[in-house]
Amino acid sequence: MSLPALEDARIPVKIRLSALWASVMFCYVYGDYFELYVPGKLQGMLHGRMEPLGAVTQAILLGTSIMMVVPSVMIFLCLALRPSVSRRLNMAFGLVYTAIMLLIAATSGWIFYVFLALVEVVLTSLVFWHAWRWPRQAIGAG
Repeated sequence: MSLPALEDARIPVKIRLSALWASVMFCYVYGDYFELYVPGKLQGMLHGRMEPLGAVTQAILLGTSIMMVVPSVMIFLCLALRPSVSRRLNMAFGLVYTAIMLLIAATSGWIFYVFLALVEVVLTSLVFWHAWRWPRQAIGAG
């Protein structure tokens, strides 16, 4: 006796993209948290250093804040923006953040950070892919 197939609802692109950005943010948060355990990291922070960027300045903190706020806000914007705008933003930011994470993976000396960066590359590449392949409505549909 076979059981009926499990229900599998089609997930709208907006929700898929939002979930991908949320996953990216979890990887960012865990990577930054685990990085605090790297020997010398806290001492550097206490001395006002943010490696590999150097001395902490308002400009460095603003720049890193901007870099981190984009994926955070994309979680909401994927759901709130018109599909045409969302598609373009997701394609652009998906590529930009894929490139950033490839650079981090190539330059990090810690395997946990390389691992998380590569997971983030997959996730941000999927953001680009799902945005690129966003289905179009049939002519005359709504």
